[in-house]
Amino acid sequence: MSDELPTPQGPTVRREGYDGTGPGAITPDGCAVELWSRLPVGDIPDLIEGAVPTGARILELGCGVGRMTHPLTDRGFTVTAVDESAEMLARVREDVRTVRSPIEHLHLGERFDVVMLASFLVHAGDVAVRQGLLETCRRHVTDDGCVLMQREGEDWHRNVPRESRLAGTDGVARMVSSTPNGDGSNTVLAEYEFPDGRWTHTFRSRPLSTEEFEGALAEAGLAVERYLTEDRTWVRARRLTTKGPGAQSPIKG
Repeated sequence: MSDELPTPQGPTVRREGYDGTGPGAITPDGCAVELWSRLPVGDIPDLIEGAVPTGARILELGCGVGRMTHPLTDRGFTVTAVDESAEMLARVREDVRTVRSPIEHLHLGERFDVVMLASFLVHAGDVAVRQGLLETCRRHVTDDGCVLMQREGEDWHRNVPRESRLAGTDGVARMVSSTPNGDGSNTVLAEYEFPDGRWTHTFRSRPLSTEEFEGALAEAGLAVERYLTEDRTWVRARRLTTKGPGAQSPIKG
């Protein structure tokens, strides 16, 4: 169940400022498909299940290899999985509807109970891309639905270098550096090492204070309903009746 939408970017163009190394295919935003097939999903499916209605229709933006797609589908949710990489989507099970498209260009002509934007995508280095991602969220969520987003932690760019074990695997993740570009964004270098392989990922990320994050949502016609975790990295937002700084009340809930 796969759809490919025509977009101006094309299927193989590497995004400016994004790169990756290591075994296997590398996507336009520098992600290594084989690496993402190994990364643990942790308790994120539990968090999502507790924040949305039972059996909801979910639009997952940036699904990758289906790390969250598959457990959510197995829990009774109907997931439409979107990614710009054909190699990523090839790892998603055939019983899931997939759509190949850059998120910021997505126009499905339908709306969903839940739209999900995880993997810190809201921190896109390019402000225009970030706004496009958020407008895609608003465009595809029902009036009484919700948008779930994952934000970076407060010290994400300051606490470098740092290293952590990848739970349930024999791999290690290292955040090597976060270097300012002079335009409010940073170039981030991450490394991932397993006994049989090593990958790097270089990407651009724009740090956002809570005020800046909520302001960006308002510009796109969204508003925070509540923060789902103590560290405020997971957020539930609602669609607003209007866009811009003066739009302050979600449509419902």
